[in-house]
Amino acid sequence: MDLVSHFRHMARNNAWSNERLLRTCLHLSDTEFAAERVGFFPSLQATLNHILIIDRFYVEGLEGGVPTYAHFENEIPCPKAADLIEAQRAVDRRLIALCDALDTAGLTRAVRLDRGAKGMDIETMGPVLAHLFVHQIHHRGQAHAMLSSTRVAPPQLDEYFLDYDAPLRDPDLRDFGLPPLSA
Repeated sequence: MDLVSHFRHMARNNAWSNERLLRTCLHLSDTEFAAERVGFFPSLQATLNHILIIDRFYVEGLEGGVPTYAHFENEIPCPKAADLIEAQRAVDRRLIALCDALDTAGLTRAVRLDRGAKGMDIETMGPVLAHLFVHQIHHRGQAHAMLSSTRVAPPQLDEYFLDYDAPLRDPDLRDFGLPPLSA
């Protein structure tokens, strides 16, 4: 698998994982979703909103815009899981479209990122995508652990990439309205 194909897979895995995790959170009350828990961020609500905010910031830059720190002004843009799932779906679909349009030369395209008081930062698309996927996985893992302390069992998130996983993955992708990958 080449790097562009890998990023296409990662974009779908990201959307699949977010969808499974957020659908599980829909079984929590709003109070349970916002309840204080142990993690880098103090709740499922804060952790999953952080993923959304960072995704919006980086995807805007990857699409050729210049994301600003305005993305961080509201730390909880979606207080309810039902609102968050819709917002996350939208940015996940943008990321899939971006990766589907990517080619090898595009991996070296400059991405401008506003770093606030530190000024503008110029990165390239390949490392920014890698960073974004690691960030998402990192915080989803924390949310997954937080769910373990609720009455709702956390979903399986690590059955995706292998051919063996296709019977679980492929119906989910169709159910979630996500475009499948042709190998």
